[in-house]
Amino acid sequence: MQLPSPKPTTSFSVIAHNEPFQVPSFDPRDEKEALYRLAQITTIIPTGHRTDAVTYLVQPSDSVFGIAGKFNLKPETILWSNYDLLQDNPHTLSVGMELNIPPLDGIYYQWQEEDTFKSVANTFKTKPEKIINWIGNHLDLTNPQVEVGEKVMIPGGKRAFQQWLMPTIPRGAAGVSAGVYGSGVCSGVYEGVFGSGGFIWPTTNHIISGNDYWAGHLAIDIGVYIGEPVWAADHGVVVFSGWSTAGYGNVVMIDHGNGYQTLYAHLNSVSIKCGQSVYQGQVIGMGGSTGNSTGSHLHFEVRYLGGFVNPWFVLP
Repeated sequence: MQLPSPKPTTSFSVIAHNEPFQVPSFDPRDEKEALYRLAQITTIIPTGHRTDAVTYLVQPSDSVFGIAGKFNLKPETILWSNYDLLQDNPHTLSVGMELNIPPLDGIYYQWQEEDTFKSVANTFKTKPEKIINWIGNHLDLTNPQVEVGEKVMIPGGKRAFQQWLMPTIPRGAAGVSAGVYGSGVCSGVYEGVFGSGGFIWPTTNHIISGNDYWAGHLAIDIGVYIGEPVWAADHGVVVFSGWSTAGYGNVVMIDHGNGYQTLYAHLNSVSIKCGQSVYQGQVIGMGGSTGNSTGSHLHFEVRYLGGFVNPWFVLP
């Protein structure tokens, strides 16, 4: 029986030992049974979850709602985790503020003198073990301790909102004080046109630029340029026209006489006066960024029988 001749080899010297070393040659024609897979050009590399809070410097035209969207968080989380700066009021946001941005939804909380895991959990409607077990809190699970003044993450924590709102002012006897609500308050008893019950957009633009409607912001912020006309969304009587002390800047409030009221805030200027009847589409002021505002926009509220209505429900 004749044995197959060996394949050719390549010989070279290994300097360290100065001995010949035989390396088999590669023959691409040498077919073997194998499982082949095409190269995958696009791959998905999983990213690790952030476990620590970071800081964010508020920029022009920022809003609590918009910042939350950048970090894939709920706006409530941003508001609750920065109580010392915002005081639960999204209108107190200002350019240059440094906000705490938690790694997940909940509350980034500064530990107080008498706090315990149980008391904090009860306050923020969660369980003590969720605070203790959160990896970003870096607690010793055998003996968890938090120093006074230290910040901890409360995953899923929540609390009631403290709403900062301008009160509803009716066209009848209002009984309001300019010293409390601002110089734009209308304190008389007025009569005039009634609304149609249908609303139009108060601006040419129909795009949100700032906060949308959510539990901490019972309005929508519509993008407008400074000096761009703003008009009445329906017929009614002006019950507030001018400066507001609630952080809204220049404000117009219209009572539509059918249970509805609309409010237009942060105006650069107003062009109507208390008690005046206005008609749907009539210019009532110019867009601006007065009051607590990081950029030009129209803060637009719709109220019905004193309660707040999501403007998206009534706008065409």
